[in-house]
Amino acid sequence: MIRNDVFKTLIPVISEHLVVCNIGAPSQELHALDDRASNFYMLGTMGLSSSIGLGLAAAQDKPVIAIDGDGSVLTNLGTLATIGNNPQGNFTLLIIDNGSYGSTGDQPTYAGMKTDLAAVAKACGAETVQTVSAEDTTEAVKAAIASDEMTIIVSKCESGNVAVPVIKTNPIVIRERFMEEVRR
Repeated sequence: MIRNDVFKTLIPVISEHLVVCNIGAPSQELHALDDRASNFYMLGTMGLSSSIGLGLAAAQDKPVIAIDGDGSVLTNLGTLATIGNNPQGNFTLLIIDNGSYGSTGDQPTYAGMKTDLAAVAKACGAETVQTVSAEDTTEAVKAAIASDEMTIIVSKCESGNVAVPVIKTNPIVIRERFMEEVRR
């Protein structure tokens, strides 16, 4: 399964929650599959979905799912220490680990080599961390949302993108409609 296949199975589980989605291809794929006001699409800031998701979870009580890629987490590796030391029971970080920088041409990441992001997250203090197959991702996310524990899930999937259009919605509109969902 590639990331887009994971998204297809994940949508029924996350669609009623606040979702912060990684830059580039992941946001474009999620937008094409299920555009919702409760989805915040990153349109130019690699590595910050996890940070924004954690802050959002700390600021309010609704469940927050941040979807980040292995390449983005490696770009902002310090966020795992921040997450590990500031656990929020309503926060789930889903790291889609396809071993590549999918938005820039599928160059390999170190997560596809020797770097184990679940082990790094545990070393940074995160207590509930699991690595799952792409096929088991939806059930893991469902269980994480139902729990009162901050959870980091590393979903191992194949590399590959689906050709979808760029997001044409104005970023200000994306922000405003998302903030309205947060206020509800």
